[in-house]
Amino acid sequence: MAHTAPPAGPIELQQTGKRDALKAIERQCQQRWADEHLFEVDAPPPGEAANQPKWFGNFPYPYMNGSLHLGHAFTISKIEFEAGYQRMLGKRVLFPHAFHCTGMPIKASSDKIIREMELFGEDFERFAEAAAEEAPEPPANVKNAANTAVDKGKKGKVAAKATGHTYQFQIMESIGVPRAEIKKFADPQYWLHYFPPIAKADNNAFGSRIDWRRSFITTDTNPYYDSFVRWQINKLHDLGKIKFGERYTIYSPKDGQPCMDHDRQEGEALGPQEYTCVKMEVVQFSDAAKDLIDKVGGRKIFLVAATLRPETMYGQTNCFVGTAIKYGVFAGKDNEAYVCTYRAARNMAFQGISETAGKVTQLAEIEGTKLIGSKIKAPFGIHPEVYVLPMDNVLATKGTGVVTSVPSDSPDDFATLTDLRKKPEFYKIDPAWVAIDPIPVLSTPTYGDMSAPALVKQLKIQSQKDTKQLAEAKELAYKEGFYAGTMLVGEYKGLPVQEAKTKVRASMTEKGLAFAYAEPEGFVLSRSADECVVALMDQWYLDYGEAKWKAQAEKLLARMNTFGNETRHSFEGTLAWLNQWACARSYGLGSKLPWDPQFLVESLSDSTIYMSYYTVAHLLQGGVVDGSKTGPLGITPDQLTDEVWEYLFCDGPWPKAATVSKEKVDIMKNEFNYFYPLDVRSSGKDLIPNHLTFAIYNHATIFPEEKWPLGMRTNGHLMLNGKKMSKSTGNSLTLRDAVDKFGADAARLTLADAGDGIEDANFDEKNANANILRVHTLIDWCQEMFKDDSNMRHGPAKSYHDLIFENEINELISITKEHYDAMCFKDAMKFGFYEMQQARDWYREVTSDIGMHADLVKYWIRTSTLLITPIAPHFAEHIWTSVLKEPKSVQLARWPSVSRPIDRAVLEAGTYMRGTVKMIRDSELNMLKRLSKSKSAPFDPKKPKSVHIYVATKFPEWQDQCVQLVQDAYDAKKDKVDDQKVRELLTSRGLMKDKRAMPFVQAFKKRIAQFGAQTAFKRSLPFSEANVLKELLPYLIKSLNLVDADVWSVEDALKKSEAGFSKLIIEAAEPGTPAFEFRNV
Repeated sequence: MAHTAPPAGPIELQQTGKRDALKAIERQCQQRWADEHLFEVDAPPPGEAANQPKWFGNFPYPYMNGSLHLGHAFTISKIEFEAGYQRMLGKRVLFPHAFHCTGMPIKASSDKIIREMELFGEDFERFAEAAAEEAPEPPANVKNAANTAVDKGKKGKVAAKATGHTYQFQIMESIGVPRAEIKKFADPQYWLHYFPPIAKADNNAFGSRIDWRRSFITTDTNPYYDSFVRWQINKLHDLGKIKFGERYTIYSPKDGQPCMDHDRQEGEALGPQEYTCVKMEVVQFSDAAKDLIDKVGGRKIFLVAATLRPETMYGQTNCFVGTAIKYGVFAGKDNEAYVCTYRAARNMAFQGISETAGKVTQLAEIEGTKLIGSKIKAPFGIHPEVYVLPMDNVLATKGTGVVTSVPSDSPDDFATLTDLRKKPEFYKIDPAWVAIDPIPVLSTPTYGDMSAPALVKQLKIQSQKDTKQLAEAKELAYKEGFYAGTMLVGEYKGLPVQEAKTKVRASMTEKGLAFAYAEPEGFVLSRSADECVVALMDQWYLDYGEAKWKAQAEKLLARMNTFGNETRHSFEGTLAWLNQWACARSYGLGSKLPWDPQFLVESLSDSTIYMSYYTVAHLLQGGVVDGSKTGPLGITPDQLTDEVWEYLFCDGPWPKAATVSKEKVDIMKNEFNYFYPLDVRSSGKDLIPNHLTFAIYNHATIFPEEKWPLGMRTNGHLMLNGKKMSKSTGNSLTLRDAVDKFGADAARLTLADAGDGIEDANFDEKNANANILRVHTLIDWCQEMFKDDSNMRHGPAKSYHDLIFENEINELISITKEHYDAMCFKDAMKFGFYEMQQARDWYREVTSDIGMHADLVKYWIRTSTLLITPIAPHFAEHIWTSVLKEPKSVQLARWPSVSRPIDRAVLEAGTYMRGTVKMIRDSELNMLKRLSKSKSAPFDPKKPKSVHIYVATKFPEWQDQCVQLVQDAYDAKKDKVDDQKVRELLTSRGLMKDKRAMPFVQAFKKRIAQFGAQTAFKRSLPFSEANVLKELLPYLIKSLNLVDADVWSVEDALKKSEAGFSKLIIEAAEPGTPAFEFRNV
């Protein structure tokens, strides 16, 4: 039997002893933190807040239809790490976590389970029998796959295969739900109580510093949150931000309601794309298509072409259809029939275009090839009648599948027309059908009157098969035409294209020659596995994009920290295009629209300002997530009127009719005023086009400016082992999987190392596995150092190496703090964890002859523990309490202060030492290579040897001259060296002929770029090179196995005439770059 290769996926751990030991430590730490309620934080009493700084960080509450995955953990970690750091600065840190349940996914999944129970039984016991009876499906016809309507009955399976499962009950089993329990999920409410405790337990196992008293679920199941949403929505309505009217929206016919981003399996952030649909009446069908006339019941038949450029219709020369596409003839209003794709007709059915609203009535079907040669009218065309021609590149998935051709301005049209004219016999067309030449319609400064032919020639496009170049040409032509074009023909001749476009469209529509049409910008699939359309419908919508509101949002963004230009630019781009957003639906879970309770508030509209609710949730709900019990203040949901919320959050007047005491609400108001505004909201970058920008809009209009968010940061998606996470391929980990597999701290260290930018990050399991050993080894070493310090020095730390080590620790404290301040955790760990250990390793090695100093080792252990506390708190807690014997938790510790001011000269001396050792080792290795290739060498590294080290106190004169002329050519304001001036100075000062000069100048310019001009021009060391080398000699002799080593100044060495002092080597020394001369002894 053949064996198949295992699927690519997570690695398997061979040894788990060390991991299990670390996990035991982690459980002890977590229990202590819970017992001591360390993460529960309250505002100080009124009047005491001024001297007690706060930090409030949060992330988008996860949806409760499954366990948290590693991507959730990555986003959570950004707030989690920063929360740990901010605690160390002495701030009251609030990190809450709630559970999102609003929207379609839970209800849709519940409905699936109900259907599957009907099919297979209450416990799905008939599933195996049903599966056996199911006939295998034939392979898809690739050629026609995109051109035919999708079978709705199969679509659920196709969508489900993204997870590797066909049915919802299988998905439930795959995430650990016992089959016997699955039937309970037929009730949507069961989800709301099943998954939140799992999310809480997983976070606790991760070591998250969360105040769980402030947790809640959304929807009207929670009456407290429901009243909060009611106030928010009512306020937006009263402010005129929520409106009612007819507008295009992405819509699911199956669900019978708009399909917003969170309701989609595919197509998030895609919106409606509006077209002008040009009605081209058939004058005479081709012989192959004549029988259509008898199938439409006397209706007028039109080919309908969707265009984004109605202003160019004057230049129509023909019409294109796809040769591989099957078209339908569909019933329209007023006894008309439209030839287009089924997909387009389905969109039209929900836009008031088809004969019956919401219904597609197909009268006939015809292959595109049979339409070729038909004569049709060309509305607004200079040539009133044109022919239907074939085109290879027509897409059935975009527009109507019918393309009106304007070859003067469309590169695709021009390239295809050229192909047809060259080979009419090949394409089986009459040359008379392509007799009309391209017609100038508009003029542009760059491409003249015929943009398409000009671009086809410029980009060397040979045929319609050059799709890549044609796409580039199309973009160039359309941009130039729209922004710089002027009309040459028609009633709007002389007008800019930007003005003419809407006028031509309106004129065509008024005359019945065109109609407005819209479709999704791309493929959108709902959670219920329905391909969505664009519907024109009356609905409640948030008027995002309205000028005054948009200006408020832009003002908020301008003053908000985005932790990177990429995120800021993404926000700016979203604000530029975002407009009206449907905020109500009729299917799913949520809070009812207060003034129109047949609708629910959709999931991206009830989640824009809930961060403010965190500040009071613990007082209202007391940690009971569904609000089924009253909280510590004893306030009931019915007492929370809109007026009470307005007083609480927006300083509105106290309502006289309030049934709750003002004193109780003032307690909540104190919490809100202390913790708000939020300091940081962290999220995946995919939420910028919707949730995060909605949060900006809503905060800008609901709250006063002093309560606007201070910061939002975003991260990329998280890959696993360099590949996209996917359940179907097995390359997937949940948060719990990661903690169980590697332990919390190893997983946390790996998440920190994954990256902090907006680009996609990577969780490397090999790195996580290595972190287990790294942490375990470090614990052992710390314990060993405290257990027996007899091998270490005591008393005053007088060694020069002690001084360097202490300065390096202090420097790393400062550098690490800067990175935590910037929420750059990869770099914080690099300096605060890895480079701290490198500094210790060097110190241990370089002091091997005299031993490390006990006080400095303990200082290092204490400092290292604190620097990594935000990221690896379990390790830190264990060292802090078990090794350092601190009575209080490390979660209460403060950020370390430096033991003394940092001495830059000492730090540079330490860097110099390491560099010198490497240079000497490299020099010896080079000599070994020379020996292997040649019998002659200055010395034999394998025999006893010594080394002279030559130290220069000044640079060669020619170098000083070069540096001076570079400085003379340097412009401080521009921070740039004038290369032309450098060449002139080299020539005038007689250095151009010196072959050493130009390479030196180029290298020196690189030094300016690397270290800055001030440092580069200074060209002097802040320490005595000779003295530092003398401190290093004992280590050099031991580590390089030397008989002896000595340090010579260049001046003194040049005076020596005996063997072993080579002038060429001596003169190679420069300040900061000593020369080495080995000799056998």
